[in-house]
Amino acid sequence: METQNASFRTSLYSSFHSIQIPQNHLFSILSKPDSPKWVSLKTHCSFSSAALLANSKTQSQNINKKLECKGASDIEDDNPKPKIRRKNLAIFVSGGGSNFRSIHEATLNGSVHGDVVVLVTNKQDCGGAEYARDSRIPVIVFPKKKDEQKSFSAEDLVNTLRSFKVDFILLAGYLKLIPVELVRAYPKSILNIHPSLLPAFGGKGFYGMNVHKAVIASGARYSGPTIHYVDEEYDTGRILAQRVVPVLANDTAEELAAWVLHEEHILYADVAAALCEERIVWREDGVPLIRAKENPNDYL
Repeated sequence: METQNASFRTSLYSSFHSIQIPQNHLFSILSKPDSPKWVSLKTHCSFSSAALLANSKTQSQNINKKLECKGASDIEDDNPKPKIRRKNLAIFVSGGGSNFRSIHEATLNGSVHGDVVVLVTNKQDCGGAEYARDSRIPVIVFPKKKDEQKSFSAEDLVNTLRSFKVDFILLAGYLKLIPVELVRAYPKSILNIHPSLLPAFGGKGFYGMNVHKAVIASGARYSGPTIHYVDEEYDTGRILAQRVVPVLANDTAEELAAWVLHEEHILYADVAAALCEERIVWREDGVPLIRAKENPNDYL
């Protein structure tokens, strides 16, 4: 039954995620090399200056200088965009930290234009904390246990994050309520990922397997992860991104959890990339939107 569910779900995914944003038409011509009307810019980069600008010898020479290149990517940009500074990220975890690992790997391979500079956890021996230490990422324990002599307040946490020059905070399975002091210190800069399609199945007590059991028991036909901004309550901040996962008739909570987690890893890395590339804009009514990387006029 698990094999049948996996096969059927995969076919559904192909229909959900087959729609792609079209690339710039100039470069999409490289995708059909077998057709005579499609020309590769990489192999046909030398154009006739007379055909381009027959009326201006000077302009023709300038164009030729630009087009004498090895590939289309070498053409000069008359209006280069300002470089975006790499962003510093703080990740909060309470468990294994698989989303944390996914984001960290994306920063290392260049998919995310940022760096994980510190990890915050309420469980110093959790898998996420161990991975951070192995990766030489500083680990902060917050909140500390009540029986520990040295206290570490919310204000101390804010000051510590500022000392790391943190730009954005990403919650990746952090089960504690974020202190008000932190929310106010980082407005519109804290994100959380939740394993259901909010606002359904959110709030206090809805975490981990509790969410997936509730989804199946409700008879909901779809679930999936939600990334939202963090406010002073559980799971009530503005929704930024979601991915849909079909709930099959014979799904168990464990099967559904595995599929949702798979989508979480993809979605969170994509959102982290958009965040670091400053592609998130706010609509007039307060709804955050993500601009497409290929075309700023399109939204994801």
